[in-house]
Amino acid sequence: MEGVIIITTKEIAFKVSIEARREALEARYPIWRRDTVAEHFEKACKEYVNRPYMYIHNKSYTYEAIWDMAVTYAKALMNLGVKRREHIATYMENDASFPALMIASSMVGAVFIPINSMLKKDELKYIISQSDTNYLFVKQSEKNKKQLDIVSDLLDDSEIQEYSRLEKVICLLNEKETITDARFLDGNTFLTDGGAISMSELDARFEESRYPDEVAIIMYTSGSTGSPKGVMLTHDNLLRAGYGTTLSRAIEDARVTFAPLPFYHCYAIIEAIFSLSFVGGSFISAQGMAPLESMQLMEKFKVNDYLCVPTTLLPVLNHPKVKEFDFSNLFAMWIGGAAAPIQVWKQAVEIFKLTEIITGYGQTEVASSGVTTELGDSLETITTRVGRPKIHGVSALSEFNDSAVQYVTVDPETGESLPKGAIGELVVRGATVTCGYYNKPKETAKTIDKDGWLRTGDVGRIDEKGYLQILGRSKEMYKVSGELVSPREIEIVISEHPAVSQVNVIGVPDLRTSEIGAAFIELKDGQTLTRKEIIDWCAPKLAKFKMPRHVWFVKSAEWPMTGTGKVQKFRLQELAKEKLTR
Repeated sequence: MEGVIIITTKEIAFKVSIEARREALEARYPIWRRDTVAEHFEKACKEYVNRPYMYIHNKSYTYEAIWDMAVTYAKALMNLGVKRREHIATYMENDASFPALMIASSMVGAVFIPINSMLKKDELKYIISQSDTNYLFVKQSEKNKKQLDIVSDLLDDSEIQEYSRLEKVICLLNEKETITDARFLDGNTFLTDGGAISMSELDARFEESRYPDEVAIIMYTSGSTGSPKGVMLTHDNLLRAGYGTTLSRAIEDARVTFAPLPFYHCYAIIEAIFSLSFVGGSFISAQGMAPLESMQLMEKFKVNDYLCVPTTLLPVLNHPKVKEFDFSNLFAMWIGGAAAPIQVWKQAVEIFKLTEIITGYGQTEVASSGVTTELGDSLETITTRVGRPKIHGVSALSEFNDSAVQYVTVDPETGESLPKGAIGELVVRGATVTCGYYNKPKETAKTIDKDGWLRTGDVGRIDEKGYLQILGRSKEMYKVSGELVSPREIEIVISEHPAVSQVNVIGVPDLRTSEIGAAFIELKDGQTLTRKEIIDWCAPKLAKFKMPRHVWFVKSAEWPMTGTGKVQKFRLQELAKEKLTR
């Protein structure tokens, strides 16, 4: 089935206006049906039967193939003894089984928990125990057996045996593979034994599980400032978020998206796996793909759309062969996860000839993106704002002006609402906001108040047009001689230098001013700069107290990254401490 994806060309997309594409989507969904994840995919897979849905590991999978796989998994889960509301976790890299297992979990009324495949044993042990995981799925791979080895070590741990609810680990296998460790259930045996469950039995369980306000997924945050927290998202949270993206971006019928993103993250789950299912679209998964391979896939499948973060986009844009590829079908791009300098946007538009570019803002607690910029917004807007609440159409709440969420700024100390334009902590409420953190009542109470307002932890302002400007994490802001400084403001100025590829600013201790700015800068290939040149560049653009005192140049490979391509600023704090000590 390889290579069967058929798409609309860029020329056709130009002729179909944004308004017409939205009208077509709204005609397809005239009312909001409060479905479960499985109910939604059952309808999508019946409507788009033979259309390709996903390309991964050199294979294409149609909607029908994913649904059939989900049914097979659901029967096997029932045969294994999985009960409603029990917890099913995956700990593996991107795989075709992921969406099928997610749908199957919904069919049998279980809760799906995607775990970061980069976690080590102790981190995995914490999540398995804290989440009350009952069943864990891993994938044996000839190229990469690290997850299997980590789980093997985990099963030897007396604490996991005593304090967790883990009943069974299922190892999914490729063809002709076997597993010798008796503590793992062979994936082939798991699937074969599922044949003992009849369709009528599965249908009965499916019928019992049609509750859209039940938790469908528990997704763990990165835990950069403490233990990871399990964000509980309901079926309705997820589906509204996905539809909101489809409508806001005016995603047309059968769009093809290149999504080199990990499946365990909400960016991939909402903006690719869910949003494209509303229009019979397809996506190419390429987690960890090298730039050259990425370009080959984009050309081969004539992709229309590119979901990325700056750290995955930059190597493609700067690749020496980038202009040798045919990207004539590519017209849309979303750079998310972290802010990108205006030069990156300009370079992307120039190379790919993009006509629809956006950025967005959100978090796991808001089911990925709560806001996005509008199609047609200027580069200046896209690089200084993160957008306003997404258009939601039939899935909107009437009190939120055609959106599913509402954002305001509050005084971080008193919680009092602030007028538009005032800088404060951003808080959000609405139909895609989590109901809380699993098994963490204190953290939930601290983050979500009695009226449903969730504290984002981000400092920013909302302008007169309703657009959000993010000035940094509240924990990343620092004070220089009593003056509050936003690292983001300094990063924007430095990123405008033509020799700068990427910059991150943090506050570090200082004897004279209590804190002062420190800039970590990655230069473009072949470029050189000195600290003095950076200071001279900033001098006419920043107040004196905002000027970074420390400037350190780093290589691309030296950035401490999360699995989703974000720079871990708390790691930069550790690196800065070492440099200052030396």
